[in-house]
Amino acid sequence: MTTTQRRLGEAPPAELLDPAERMSVDELRALQLERLRWTLRHAYDNVPHYRRAFDAAGVHPDDCRELSDLAKFPTTSKADLRENYPFGMFAVPQDQVRRIHASSGTTGRPTVVGYTARDIETWAEAMARSIRAAGGRPGHKVHNAYGYGLFTGGLGAHYGIEKLGATAIPVSGGMTPRQVQLIGDFRPEIIMVTPSYMLTVIDEFEKQGLDPAASSLRIGIFGAEPWTEQMRREIEDRMDMHAVDIYGISEVIGPGVAQECVETKDGLHIWEDFFLPEVVDPLDGTPLADGEEGELLFTSLTKQAMPIIRYRTRDLTRLLPGTARPGMRRMQKITGRSDDMIILRGVNLFPTQIEEIVLRTAGLAPHFQLELTTEGRMDALTVRVEARPDAPADRRAAAAGELVTAIKDRIGVSVRCEVVDPETLERSVGKLQRLKDRRVR
Repeated sequence: MTTTQRRLGEAPPAELLDPAERMSVDELRALQLERLRWTLRHAYDNVPHYRRAFDAAGVHPDDCRELSDLAKFPTTSKADLRENYPFGMFAVPQDQVRRIHASSGTTGRPTVVGYTARDIETWAEAMARSIRAAGGRPGHKVHNAYGYGLFTGGLGAHYGIEKLGATAIPVSGGMTPRQVQLIGDFRPEIIMVTPSYMLTVIDEFEKQGLDPAASSLRIGIFGAEPWTEQMRREIEDRMDMHAVDIYGISEVIGPGVAQECVETKDGLHIWEDFFLPEVVDPLDGTPLADGEEGELLFTSLTKQAMPIIRYRTRDLTRLLPGTARPGMRRMQKITGRSDDMIILRGVNLFPTQIEEIVLRTAGLAPHFQLELTTEGRMDALTVRVEARPDAPADRRAAAAGELVTAIKDRIGVSVRCEVVDPETLERSVGKLQRLKDRRVR
């Protein structure tokens, strides 16, 4: 890495950290309990859904005397939010709501989230903290290619950039050639975007005859979809930059719930003064101890407009002790979701497992899609992956065979592989949809 890149990968001076980032574990737990008890009462008193759910479970906010008591309370699902569409989960009068965001609603009613002025300020604080942990500093220019609009990514990042004292370049997604032009013209140090679209941007640099590693970008803050260590290395090697992970979820607040620190890159520190994590068994909801892998739940601790209690994210991870921020736990990098899991002839697999193998196979680009079909009574999976532009024709057949063999050896399932021409597969400027399910039901 270059001298500039190493400098941008340094930990921030202690005086730049927020007070919560410097808290001891005991101080943080005391603050969490105080805020949790307020949140449970706020939700129970102001959201009919939570009053009904708590009453049905036989629990009351006053039953929360320590943090472990949260496990007595019912969880919240995406279905609960949709059943209360649009504003049934709001806990404040409409005239106190300053912003509304929503999911795309591609699989049904969208999930709607609301924010008071204080909620927006809290979100900006969490995002500014995240960008600083990634290596951002006041005065840096940030190329923000997350989508603006009802999606929380663009505006969530934007307010955090400005809160930090950095310069926001609100490019949004799409128009890839223009993205490359603006990076060259404006010379930002940081880019915020989905990791899959970052690869598309890198490809565009090379398509224009430009060296991606010679650009001004030295830090990439990537989120909104699972991505692997192999993809991190691909981006860092081709771009000569630090690639760090950010975690967010609209129903909890948006981006900025947790952030990987650039000096360690060992998982994402959760900003636990704002968001209380749990990990449970995804099948029966049994709480799991730190270090055990399961489904991630979050409870908001400060949200006014729309408190969220034990929200089931469907993301699979484990909680680990803090490192760069010792008082705050880390979550292991998300590499799968319980609702993204493919069960193929009795074998469980995730798209990120395929991605890891694709990126290790010479001659194959990181752009791929999975297609599930029905053959007779059985499900079949085809991996459609692009060849790298410099891969000779005879390398394609060999790469396809290597990929099929590696998937069989490492995951234990047989698949087909089609290696297609570069720039053949659909590109995504938002959250990437790897799986095409064409099975006959």
